[in-house]
Parts: sequence; structure tokens; C-alpha cells
Amino acid sequence: MTMPIETKTPSLTLKKMLPLIGMIALAVLAYWQFGDLLSFQALADNREALIAWRDANYLLAVVVFVLIYIGAVAFSVPGGVFLSLGGGFLFGLPVGTLLIVFAATIGATAIFMAAKTGLGDMLHAKMTKNGDGMLAKMEKGLHENEISYLFIMRLVPAVPFFVANLAPAFLGVGLRNYVFTTFFGIIPGTAVFVWIGSGLGEVFARGETPDLGIIFEWQILGPMLALSLLSALPIILKFFKKA
Repeated sequence: MTMPIETKTPSLTLKKMLPLIGMIALAVLAYWQFGDLLSFQALADNREALIAWRDANYLLAVVVFVLIYIGAVAFSVPGGVFLSLGGGFLFGLPVGTLLIVFAATIGATAIFMAAKTGLGDMLHAKMTKNGDGMLAKMEKGLHENEISYLFIMRLVPAVPFFVANLAPAFLGVGLRNYVFTTFFGIIPGTAVFVWIGSGLGEVFARGETPDLGIIFEWQILGPMLALSLLSALPIILKFFKKA
């Protein structure tokens, strides 16, 4: 009779936690120092200076904006929506959307790797240690439809961005599928905020504040939910096939 081979659960060490601890510390520091700049008022007060700087240094403005956005996402700094609005305000809908999707994917991948290296592998091993428990079965279902579930997390507006960045790291999701679904899954929501941002000049000129609730209006929310349903189609078909 062969004895079952026990797999050793990865231990949590300070060395493994350093990337995640460092990101959290930098996020707190960054928000403490620059949190006031992530607001409608800051955009309104500095709009002329920002436009002048962009026009005089377009390529530099692109690089600086992308680096700031990567850092904001990687460190989960609150107020990312204002950066998305600023991207639309400075670069317009097509360019702004492309820059933000590119930067957000890099930043999300950075925090995914930090979380996976620090807590992710350990939590994943503990949750699935028995191999036949509820969490193990849930993980099996996730991996059978990994791309569908990841797309749903990105497309449904109710799922906070930082949750969609971190949760996959704790569930053993593969890096390739994570990057793929992040890049393409955030395009619709990003485009909406960039579109709002591209019209900020006129809004500020009227002394108004843009309505971010537009993302929950049916003409915007409907197509996004339809995309979520389309992403869930493989899961639904599998369910009825097994039934």
C-alpha cells in the first residue's frame, strides 16, 4: 500500500511579504502626499497649465502619465478614476483609452505578482490542502472556466478594480490569462471614463462637475452587462450540459 505524498504548504516569511508590504506602504505615502491632487477641483484649477504642458511636451506628457498611472494601479492608490478622467481630458478618447488600458494592465500585473509571491501561494495552498473540500471544488470550477470568470470580474462595474487585481492571485490564476483578461476586460469601463474626461473642458467652463453616475445608466450599463453575459456563456453551457 502506497502512502499518499504530502505536499508542503508554503510558509509565510518576511522576505515573501516584502513586495506586498512595500506596495502598501508606498500607497499610503503617495495618497498622503498627493491625495489632494486626485480631485475634480485639482483638474479644474490646473487645466490650462496641464494643456499647455501637454502641447509643449507631448511625448514626455504621455510617458509621465503612463508611469503615474502604472504606479497608482500597482500601489492601489485611491482616486484612480480621476486619473482616467485626466487621461481623457489630456489625450482624448482613442489615445487616452489606449494609454490607460496599457498602464493599468502593467500596474495590475505588478500587484498581482506581488500578492501571489507574498500571500497568494500560501493562501492558495491552505485553501486547497485537502484536495476535495468546497474551496478546492470552487477553484476547480474557476480553472475550468478561468477566462470567463476573469472577464466577468473585469466587466461588471460592481467589482472594485483592486479586488479584481488581488483576488485572482489568491485563487491560483495563471499569469497569461490574468494579463489577457485584464487588458481586454477593462477596455469598456475605461472608455466610458475617458469619454467623460474628454468633455471636462466644457464642463469646467460652465462651472459644473461631471456626472460619474452615467456609467450606471442603461445605455452604458446595458452593453457592459451584455458583455458580462457573453463572457459567462461558456459557464452556462457547461452547466446545462452536465444537468
